Amino acid sequence: MMLEFFIYLDRSMFIFFNQAIANGFFDTIMPAITDWDKTIPGRIIIVIIVVGLLWKGGRTGRTVIFLLIPTIMLSDQLNSSFLKNIFARPRPCHLIEGATIIENVRLLVACGSGYSFPSSHAVNSFAIATIFTAHYNKYWWIFGIYATVVSFSRIYVGVHFPFDVVAGAIVGILCALFVYILWLYVSKKIIRN
Repeated sequence: MMLEFFIYLDRSMFIFFNQAIANGFFDTIMPAITDWDKTIPGRIIIVIIVVGLLWKGGRTGRTVIFLLIPTIMLSDQLNSSFLKNIFARPRPCHLIEGATIIENVRLLVACGSGYSFPSSHAVNSFAIATIFTAHYNKYWWIFGIYATVVSFSRIYVGVHFPFDVVAGAIVGILCALFVYILWLYVSKKIIRN
């Protein structure tokens, strides 16, 4: 009974975010936001950030880049290779035996063949935001907005349910905290010796 309620709630929220609030402005920007890092300008921005942190970011900047590598590897692999296969939840845009899971999905990007739960975009965005927040906590709100907007875009463009995104945020934050706490422990041990 409780599971049915959550499924109903998740589907209702999806319909609201994907259909009820649909507008021309979001139709233009959300597809660009959802895969910004796969575009040439997006990759240039990533290179500028990485080079800037390594060159001008001092020890903190280098630590952030160093920690992002295992964080993204852990979060992405845990989610894509393990969690998604356990839950095996179809995306709202998938067809099951020729029938759509959700009627009239507004699909603004390619649906994708992989499973839906948790959202890898949410996992990775929140993992990155958490590592940045741990080192530049004054700007936590910028990192939080970034992760939230990227995650929300996945619902709006029609490829994820809201609970996929919420679960992804939790997984991403936990992965980043694991790597960060492990780093604090190891770096203290190194300093003591």
